[in-house]
Amino acid sequence: MDRTLVENRRKSLLKEVGGERVFTDETASVESLIRPRDPEAYKNTFGHAMLYAGSPGMAGAAVLSARACMRSGVGLLTLCSPACNNVILQTSVPEAMTITPERLMSMEEYFKRFSAAGAGPGLGTDRETALTLRDILERTDRPMVLDADALNMIAHDASLMAIVPKGSVMTPHPGELSRLTGCSGDMTGYMIKASELASAHGMTVVVKGAPTVTAAPDGTLYINTTGNAGMATAGSGDVLTGIVLALLAQGYDGTAAARIAVYIHGLAGDMAARELSLTAMTSADIVSHLAAAWLSMEKVI
Repeated sequence: MDRTLVENRRKSLLKEVGGERVFTDETASVESLIRPRDPEAYKNTFGHAMLYAGSPGMAGAAVLSARACMRSGVGLLTLCSPACNNVILQTSVPEAMTITPERLMSMEEYFKRFSAAGAGPGLGTDRETALTLRDILERTDRPMVLDADALNMIAHDASLMAIVPKGSVMTPHPGELSRLTGCSGDMTGYMIKASELASAHGMTVVVKGAPTVTAAPDGTLYINTTGNAGMATAGSGDVLTGIVLALLAQGYDGTAAARIAVYIHGLAGDMAARELSLTAMTSADIVSHLAAAWLSMEKVI
C-alpha cells in the first residue's frame, strides 16, 4: 500500500476522532492476532462455515469466495447456491459441500452445524433471494460476514439490519456503505459513518478502499497497510468475504477476523502484483497467493 495514502488517511481520521481511536495494522499487530493451530486438532476444531453465494451466471463469485475460505484454515464449508451452479461448484471447489437454498431452508436443524455464515457474493437481489437471506438471518445466531448483494438487500429493506447477528462483519465499498447509511462525501466521512454503524449494531464494518479501514464496535478504527491498485478488479471483494468467513468459523471475533483478513488479502494481492504486475493480476491470482501470504505470517514447525 502506498504509504502516503495510509498517512493521509491516518491524519484525517486523527483530526476527526482523536489518536486513541486510530491505529495502523502492520505485520506485527496482525501477527499478534493469529492463533497457532492445535497440533491435535481435527477438521471440526476449525469450524463449519456456510456460504450463501452465486446465482445463474454468477457462479464465479461463489467459487472465488469459497476457494479463499478453504485457503484460510476453515475445517468444513457448505456452499448454498442454486442447483444450476452445482456442477461448477463441485468441480471448482471439490473440498466444499453444496446445498440448494430450498433444501437448506427445509432443514431447521442444519443451522446448528454452522459456526459462522456468509452471504452476498454473486447473489442477485430478486425476491426469492431476499426471502432466503431473511430466513438465514432469522435462523442463525452465529456471526456472519455480509457483502455485495446481501448489503444491497439490507439497504433496500431496513428491517433486515435489526436481525443481523451481533458480532457480524459487513464489508461494503463506499457505494454500498452510502446505500446502507445514506452518507456521501469524502472518504473520511464514510469512515465516520462506518464507525457509527458498527457501534450502533454491535458489528464490525470494513470499508474497502485505498487504504481499507476496519471500524470496530467500540469505535476504534484500524487502517490497513497492505494492498495495491491491481486489486481493484472484479471478484476481489468476494475473496475477502471468504477469508473473513473462514476466520469467523474458527472462532475469531468479528474485529480480529476482519483485521487479519484485510491484511492477508492485501498481502496476497501484493505478492500477486510483484509476480504478475498491477495491470494483469486478477482476483483468482489473489486466491492463488493466499498460501504464501499465510506462510509469511505463520510460525511453521
